[in-house]
Amino acid sequence: MTAFRFSLALMALLSLSACITSPMYTSRVEARYPPAGEFVSFEGEELHVVRRGEGRPVLMIHGASGNLREFSFTLAPHLEDAPVELIMVDRPGHGYSGRFGDAYELGEQARAMAAAVQAGGGEPVVVVGHSFGGAVALRFALDYPELTRGIVLSAPVTHDWGSGGVTWYNKIASIPAIGHAFSQFAPLVGPDIARSSLESLFSPAPVPEGYAENLGVDLLFRPPNFRANAHDLINLRDELSVQEARYARELNVPVVLFSGTYDTVIKPSLHAARLRRDSPDHVVLVPLEDEGHMPHHAKAALIAETIARLARGESVQTSDFLNVTG
Repeated sequence: MTAFRFSLALMALLSLSACITSPMYTSRVEARYPPAGEFVSFEGEELHVVRRGEGRPVLMIHGASGNLREFSFTLAPHLEDAPVELIMVDRPGHGYSGRFGDAYELGEQARAMAAAVQAGGGEPVVVVGHSFGGAVALRFALDYPELTRGIVLSAPVTHDWGSGGVTWYNKIASIPAIGHAFSQFAPLVGPDIARSSLESLFSPAPVPEGYAENLGVDLLFRPPNFRANAHDLINLRDELSVQEARYARELNVPVVLFSGTYDTVIKPSLHAARLRRDSPDHVVLVPLEDEGHMPHHAKAALIAETIARLARGESVQTSDFLNVTG
């Protein structure tokens, strides 16, 4: 057998192995991390929504590569005694929410979040967004000002950053047909790679004990979810290049933005600082000199108190955080 034929045979064998492995992986992972909430019908699909507590509603939007569990085990417990109702939603194509049409568009993701809010009564919410979820939270406020009481952001992506920032495997996974085949391999190597990268994600803060298990990080590597995540990331720059032009004239609610100085996933100077410049009358920027890309974990108590204050309708000022920023 020639080297070329051997390579083709090996590729075929690997592809067959991946196609057999993926359904088994999905069944095992979903049994380990089952859905924990209710389902809201939307665009012929279902949104997975977890609601906790009673009081003023707080909408919580997770970032890329994640699901609603991102908030459930560190930030949410700090709000248990506050008079708030937490509305945690799996973004379309993530966790247990279905994927529909042009769900990679920020406007469509915001529309899905609005459907989850309206299903609970439609009272204005404080919107909490982490990373990619920050972009969705801002779009929610722009498109649904009548549903927005305020915004709390943790390490958000907010602007077109220029170039780079999307990994090679997400580029391949987003290609029609090829991406479908490629994503079958995600369960074979993805979970181990994800766990090994956590330290850099949190640094210089420590990784919370049991983070990967509490998040259910393995849910990402089910092939449809892996592709959905890739499509979100591939299209994000173009989406933000349009959205960012609206901040200066349309962002008219209080925004508190927590940004880790050592964030290596996104550069605070390209996102947090620019949002502050675009809307100086509404954005309170809180730089955290001992945090990376995940400040809502180690700083959960601080961020939870800020959420509760906005939910109560209280004013939040930069001076409130002087003891935090130094």
